[in-house]
Amino acid sequence: MIVFKHAQSLDRYLIKCKNRGQKIGFVPTMGALHQGHISLIKASKETTDLTVCSIFVNPTQFNDPTDFQNYPSTLSADMDILLAVECEVLFMPSVKEMYPNGLSDPLKIDFGFIAQTLEGEHRPGHFEGMAQIVEKLLRIVKPDFLFMGQKDYQQQLIVGQLIKKRKFDTRLMVCPTLRESDGLAMSSRNVRLDKKSRKLAVKISETLKFIKTASAKPSNTLKQLEQEAINRLQAIKGIDPEYFSIRNATTLKPVRKRTEKMVALTAVWIGGVRLIDNLLLN
Repeated sequence: MIVFKHAQSLDRYLIKCKNRGQKIGFVPTMGALHQGHISLIKASKETTDLTVCSIFVNPTQFNDPTDFQNYPSTLSADMDILLAVECEVLFMPSVKEMYPNGLSDPLKIDFGFIAQTLEGEHRPGHFEGMAQIVEKLLRIVKPDFLFMGQKDYQQQLIVGQLIKKRKFDTRLMVCPTLRESDGLAMSSRNVRLDKKSRKLAVKISETLKFIKTASAKPSNTLKQLEQEAINRLQAIKGIDPEYFSIRNATTLKPVRKRTEKMVALTAVWIGGVRLIDNLLLN
């Protein structure tokens, strides 16, 4: 595995690879790697000739400075994981490298409703910062394929819009959410859960599965299902649901007809840690 810390040197290397006809796959991460990340890297290796993984904790997508400070850093373990999975390239830029002119250079794209609802409503500025760094990384790596997970459902929809609006010659590949054996969605934030919180966290996926089953009955309205989910989560001491919503799976707008492709999305606080998850309903 070759490690790059500067965009210019990475660019020179990847140009040589592309000139040899190699297809480039890209997996952007903020480190604290887990099996979900590994599944993305494996998908890239199966699809492309060369896989680039980036590790960069992006300060502009954290609306809470404390969350940024507490984000887990496991660089040594991350590098061991990437070596074991035979990732070819690791890009580890500094904040100065990615933001040479400072952090206040906002992305000039209006994603509209899809970035304003749900996570956008509860984490103002998050998607602007996320899209900002993804665009910077895409301009550096220029991948043929970009691999992202379904767990960050709203994020991958916005990145898809970014690729279209900027006309990047990159295909977005969305891979299924990987889960622990008890159903908890894999997340870098899971390492911050204490034992009690970790046991409670499984209730998120259990609630999503319950709502998926219940949604098959036309007599259950979507409003009733959303409220039932909130009630179930609130009834458990130690769980504080922020939202639970059923939306159109493509636009994230409220569902008008049950024949639309639907997704249930939720954000929950447990033990001071904010966890998100989602599940397609049909």
